[in-house]
Amino acid sequence: MELLSGRGNGVKVTNLKRHPLVVITGPTATGKSRVGVLVAKIIGGEIISADSMLVYRGMDIGTAKPTRDEMCGIPHHLIDIVNPNEDYNVALFQAQARALIKDIIGRNKLPVLVGGTGLYIRAVIDNYDFSSPGNDGSIRNSLLKEAMKHGSESLYQTLSEVDPGAALKLHPRDTRRIIRALEVYRLTGKPISSYHRVETTSQTLYNLLMYGLNMDRDRLYQQIEHRVDQMITAGLVDEVRGLLNKGFSPDLKSMRGLGYKEILEHLTGVSSLEQATEVLKRNTRRFAKRQLTWFRRDQRINWFNVDEYNKHDVISQEISSRIEGVLKGL
Repeated sequence: MELLSGRGNGVKVTNLKRHPLVVITGPTATGKSRVGVLVAKIIGGEIISADSMLVYRGMDIGTAKPTRDEMCGIPHHLIDIVNPNEDYNVALFQAQARALIKDIIGRNKLPVLVGGTGLYIRAVIDNYDFSSPGNDGSIRNSLLKEAMKHGSESLYQTLSEVDPGAALKLHPRDTRRIIRALEVYRLTGKPISSYHRVETTSQTLYNLLMYGLNMDRDRLYQQIEHRVDQMITAGLVDEVRGLLNKGFSPDLKSMRGLGYKEILEHLTGVSSLEQATEVLKRNTRRFAKRQLTWFRRDQRINWFNVDEYNKHDVISQEISSRIEGVLKGL
């Protein structure tokens, strides 16, 4: 069975029980976007972004969103699809990404899932169930009145006691999601996180070709600090100020994202720009560490140490050669 019709000319897939899916992941600032584009050019692929912040329009600098030039003509999906005040979540991403994978395969291309949001990636490749536990308007209204009387922080404390896992994922002022989590708990007696489950005994949904990028910890931190400095120079402060001027609330989930909450502290007078920049560097280092902890649990990832290669082009060639070798053997 012929799977590859030529390097960069697309993929012919027939009689496969499970579609092939390339995944390129790893911590922030390791060059995933660049490698993803280069790999897609070689193997005839299209990129599906697996980054929870790239979905928002107008949030470009703080998310390190790839520019049109950096995309090099490769189709990119699930970027700039909602406004900062619109709701978006992993369940929506799961449905949209899986539909895109099917569509891309149907056009004789290879889907390349690129990004560092671990839950988004797992939601696509594994049997995560995001079924809803239902709604109860009376409970929700009661909680809303409680929030108006005592503040969202009081509800957050309650949530921390009954569902600490959900509380850790939410900001204390994210009133809407706090109320939803408590509504589910009072309605069902179970934490909302129990509805976001994965059937670990089931086979993964795709023929996975998963690759991770990493580098020496000190060098990674240097890359992160350099990237933050570039963001500040490129106008991150003006980008955040512009979002505020357009009426987007500082309490939005999108505005609490990494790179935005720190600059908001500066714009509201809580910190100087220098202090905000240092906090952003620290928080990004911590974020990268959490990403690594998440990804290292997944034994399906084939890791590449960026320090061992002179250029991302070389890594891309090696990954592409491995992909072609695997597909020819299917």
